Amino acid sequence: MGSQGRTRRGAVVTDPERRETLARTPSPVAWLLVAIAASFLGLFLVLPLVAVFAQALAKGLGPALAAIADDETLSAIRLTLMTVAIAVPLNVGFGLAASWAIAKFEFCGKSFLVSLIDLPFSVSPVVAGLVFVLLFGARGLLGPALADQGLQVVFAVPGIVLATTFVTFPLVARELIPLMQAQGNEEEEAAITLGASGWQTFRRVTLPKIRWGLLYGVILCAARAMGEFGAVSVVSGHVRGETNTMPLHVEILYDGYDFVGAFAVASLLALTALATLGAKSWIEARGPRRSVA
Repeated sequence: MGSQGRTRRGAVVTDPERRETLARTPSPVAWLLVAIAASFLGLFLVLPLVAVFAQALAKGLGPALAAIADDETLSAIRLTLMTVAIAVPLNVGFGLAASWAIAKFEFCGKSFLVSLIDLPFSVSPVVAGLVFVLLFGARGLLGPALADQGLQVVFAVPGIVLATTFVTFPLVARELIPLMQAQGNEEEEAAITLGASGWQTFRRVTLPKIRWGLLYGVILCAARAMGEFGAVSVVSGHVRGETNTMPLHVEILYDGYDFVGAFAVASLLALTALATLGAKSWIEARGPRRSVA
């Protein structure tokens, strides 16, 4: 009947109305899929989170707070926050520049640049950390020259920042590239035609349109940087109180049989993950965002 159908009483029902009716009456298969998804989330997401908080509070709130207030734990928290504070702005700058160039211009090597942006997604973080050791270690390609200048990268804070920046730098760019491509260039071309400079066009036209995607990428980047373990573990040296981030400190506490301390610090990371999830939901509710396929 084309785009229309008839009910038993002969009333005309359009396809959109039919789809809306079907959406309001879930089939048993739909309920089964929902039950499977809920069970999966409960088993692999909710239950581990509950276990982390339960273990952290197994001996009461006092020991958990004492473990968090420990000097080495506070040092790990400070180093983690400092790493995030450095890596995220670097990734924002790179993400804005790369997405602007890829989405708004045509140039030789564009496809190669896009492939390079995806490189950290395909390389193991441990391998990435090993690459920095081979480059900046004591016997690495650039390590001896830097040591002569009194600079230490590996087993120090600069190595942690470099490794974290490497494994997180695609996140902002990969949020902005499809968003800018979907928006097109019409408004930017109109602004330039009216006499706006490139910086004015970016600041007054492009940036307001991508603000939600940018904020989403920043949140993902910060969460990933705060929880990074593999690459940082290779380049940090595990110096307690100096080069241990929060994930590395959790490992050290757990290996030392300080289970309450390990789970107390892990609970802080879990709280940051929940805060990230809440921020993600808030951004998705406030503004449209195009995700990467």
